[in-house]
Amino acid sequence: MQKYILFIFLSYALYLNAQQAQNALTNFTKDPLLKDGSISFYAVDLESGISIANYNEDSRLICASTTKLFASATAIEVLGKNYSPLTRIYVDGPIDEKGVLHGNVWIRGAGDISMGSKYFNAAGHEFDFLNQWTDSIIAIGIKQIDGYLIADGSSFGYDGAPKGWKSNDLGNYFGAPHAGINFYDNLFKLYFDTGKVGTKAKLVSIYPKIDNLVLDCSVFASSSGGDECNIFGDPFSYNRKASGKIPANKKGFAVKGSMPDPEYQLVKEWASVLLLKGITISKGAKGYRLLTTPLKNDYADDFKLIFSHLGKSVGEVAYWTNHKSVNLFAEGLLNYVGYVKEDNGSNKVSIDELKKYWAPKLDITTMIINDGSGLSRLNAISASHFCDLLSYMYKSPNYAVFKSTLPIAGVSGTIKNLCKGQVGEGRIFAKSGSLDKAKAYSGYVETISGKKIAFSFCVNNFSCSTSQLVNKMEVVLNALAEY
Repeated sequence: MQKYILFIFLSYALYLNAQQAQNALTNFTKDPLLKDGSISFYAVDLESGISIANYNEDSRLICASTTKLFASATAIEVLGKNYSPLTRIYVDGPIDEKGVLHGNVWIRGAGDISMGSKYFNAAGHEFDFLNQWTDSIIAIGIKQIDGYLIADGSSFGYDGAPKGWKSNDLGNYFGAPHAGINFYDNLFKLYFDTGKVGTKAKLVSIYPKIDNLVLDCSVFASSSGGDECNIFGDPFSYNRKASGKIPANKKGFAVKGSMPDPEYQLVKEWASVLLLKGITISKGAKGYRLLTTPLKNDYADDFKLIFSHLGKSVGEVAYWTNHKSVNLFAEGLLNYVGYVKEDNGSNKVSIDELKKYWAPKLDITTMIINDGSGLSRLNAISASHFCDLLSYMYKSPNYAVFKSTLPIAGVSGTIKNLCKGQVGEGRIFAKSGSLDKAKAYSGYVETISGKKIAFSFCVNNFSCSTSQLVNKMEVVLNALAEY
């Protein structure tokens, strides 16, 4: 009898806590500053499958970087946490007794996003791998290349950015598209010296040096303490415009932009290192896209593999993808799937593979997804879509790996300030998302009663500031943590 009474008491307590979460959500939806906005919310008990709180859970909204949950989960599930891409180096001709290669050296890209990345290399050592590559060339006796040095990322296509990316994102570092060959996070840095407020900033250097770059600079010193400069330019275009404001009275202030053509830039950088070591290249460095007469690149018997560069694993990349919301990494994880499954790492094929994998497992018939990072304004994903994904991953053997990629509220990553000093601190494991008039969180909650919850919370077209909105969202998230 006592056990029965205890069961009734605990059940009633959970009901009250669930009602508290629903009440907090209802109050949120009635906020006057959100009357013109769109809201999608869903929270479900992962053990019982019971809905804890919901509001327009099937409404599809622009969910920004929470889209990365689909990209990272797909890569982890399809490829496994230990999959690592191999960038392979080939020669297509013989090496004579004088060390002359009668043919070309090929860099066969596999979409690796970790080469020279700041997330995996100490500052100042991002290009060290090119010295290692050069040593490998010397080790097999090559002293002269009587042909081209070619970077070939064609297995991923040359489509540039996914559908729905805004043109004013593309020139900035966070809008760098993924490609078959990537390095240094596909960015370059403009270094400025600034004087007093209102004066024009002086461009002092560019790193790495971009050949044929045409740069229009309208950057001014400001009293603000941060980078308010934008760089504009399309993929493969060497016309870039930098405009906006950066802090006054600074030396060497860095502004980051997207590299116009990482495929060509990498091969050019390696050619420079080879020349420093005395290895000449008769026909110069070329990106495969730029060859006026495309050469055969089937990597058949007449191609000889001389060494490979192993990239970082899916698990390692997924961690930074979700912790720091790295758009390039999310696109790379997604495109790895298309490359491995269909030998085609293009965005279209990779999206098709994502849908093919999840369609038998989740109801994604109404979901619209165009990229892996969430930069596309044409994505339309509901809270129920996210909770279905999160619930599936909770039961997956890969759950621990997937969860470990998520930032912790009040503690780490992009949500280290969320619910700081509140009941949700340390209990919410979630991906955040932010775009113009779009704010979202999706992930897991470990409640004070020991329950585990999957939740998704997205708001579009709100009338208040983003910081005001986050404060309002925290009330609901804390209520979940008290369940």
